[in-house]
Amino acid sequence: MILLGLKFNLKKLFYIELTKIYGIGVKRSLKICSKLDLTTKKVFEINELEKIRVLKELKKYILGIDLKKNIIYNIKRLINIKCYRGLRHLKRLPARGQRTRTNAKTCRNSNLKIF
Repeated sequence: MILLGLKFNLKKLFYIELTKIYGIGVKRSLKICSKLDLTTKKVFEINELEKIRVLKELKKYILGIDLKKNIIYNIKRLINIKCYRGLRHLKRLPARGQRTRTNAKTCRNSNLKIF
């Protein structure tokens, strides 16, 4: 089954496979599936009508590429207004108060280009 461009494993539970979509974790997946009564169904048991209902429910959330663009835009906004968090992002240091003396090695050596 293909949903939003992702191939789902037919043997697994549907709510587990929904977490493959960027922006959906286990909690949100369970919330969506319990609303549509799909928590105990496997992917191969989902018919077209249920697939359409799931797509309608997923349209209520910002997911995938749109969510990634939104996050990048928010970080760029913080950098442009030159607030503390924005400067920490610019220097590629932890932005949420973590210590940097012994930790944050992955954050400091990150090759992630946001800017």
